[in-house]
Amino acid sequence: MRGSRRAHDREDTMQKLYYASGYVLLGDTICTAVVEYAQALANVGKSDLVVVPSLSDEGMLGETRLLLGPASQLFASPALDRGVDLDDPDAVESMREKTRRLQPARPQAQPAEIDDDDFL
Repeated sequence: MRGSRRAHDREDTMQKLYYASGYVLLGDTICTAVVEYAQALANVGKSDLVVVPSLSDEGMLGETRLLLGPASQLFASPALDRGVDLDDPDAVESMREKTRRLQPARPQAQPAEIDDDDFL
């Protein structure tokens, strides 16, 4: 198909984030961070309020406040790119950091101490 690009070839795609009885349009990176953070919160039984740039289903640009927690029922699906910049690197990094902090601690391998006398 001449002139068209598949969704996975695009750098800045959009996602519809369905939440409660409606949806908002989010940038792909932000949407992924929201869903991953919501999952991490649900895993530990906590909740948090996040604010992200969005486009409403009526096409209004603004911020969406999402209460994420164990009872959140949300899902995302690809959406047509509306040519609106919904990027917010600070919000993405904040959610990613919070998600990391909610993950269970992973054991770290400690380098073995070797005494030179062991090889004599």
